[in-house]
Amino acid sequence: MNQEIWTAVDSYYEDLMVRSDPRFNKIIEASNEAGLPPISITANLGKLLELLVRFQGAHRVLEIGTLGGYSTAWLARGLPPGGKLITLEIDPEHAAVARRNLSLFEFSSSIDIRVGDALDTLRILDKNREGPFDLIFLDANKSQYSEYLDWSLKLSRPGTAIIADNVVRRGNIINENSEDPSVRGIRNFNLKVSRESRLRATVLQTVSTKGYDGFSLIYVDPE
Repeated sequence: MNQEIWTAVDSYYEDLMVRSDPRFNKIIEASNEAGLPPISITANLGKLLELLVRFQGAHRVLEIGTLGGYSTAWLARGLPPGGKLITLEIDPEHAAVARRNLSLFEFSSSIDIRVGDALDTLRILDKNREGPFDLIFLDANKSQYSEYLDWSLKLSRPGTAIIADNVVRRGNIINENSEDPSVRGIRNFNLKVSRESRLRATVLQTVSTKGYDGFSLIYVDPE
C-alpha cells in the first residue's frame, strides 16, 4: 500500500459519497491563490465533520483553527437553523480570506470568526460565558493542544464531542524522545486525555490524499 493507492481510494469515495459542492473547491483554490499553507482537511474528513455535527444534534460549535474556512464550512453545513459556529484564527490575513470564502454560502451568517491568539480568545469565551458548545474541533497549533483541551473542558457540557485532528504525525507520535514541538504537544495532550476521568476517547488512524495521520474522538462523559 502506498500514497498512490490512498489518494485513489480517497478520490473514489469523495466522488461517490461526498459529492462536494463546487464552492468547497473554490475555498481551496482561493486559499492557495492567497498563499495560505495547503494544510486544509480532506473532503472526506470534512464530510465526516458535517455528519458528526448532525449526529450530535449540535447547535453550538467551536472550531480552533480557521485557516481559509474549508473545515469551517463543513462544520457549519451540519448546523440546524439557528445554529452558531465560532471559529478562532490567529492570522488576520487568513481570517480575511476565510470571510471571503465563507461568504459564498447561505449559512455564512451563522459563522463568527474571532481573530487573535486562541488561548486568549478561549479565555474571553469562558469569561463571557459563551459556552457550552456541543461540538469542538481542534486543528491549530499542535504544541498547544493540551491547553486547548483545558479550555475545551471549561467550554463543554456533559455529552460534548471533541475532535482533535493530526494526532498521529505520520507515526512519529510513538517516538517518546522526539524534539518536534508538535509531537511533544500531542503526546502531552494524549496523556491529559487518558488521565481525565470525565473523558472517553479513541484515536482513528487515517490514510488519505494528505498521507498518514489520524484524529482523536473524545466524549465528555455525563458521569
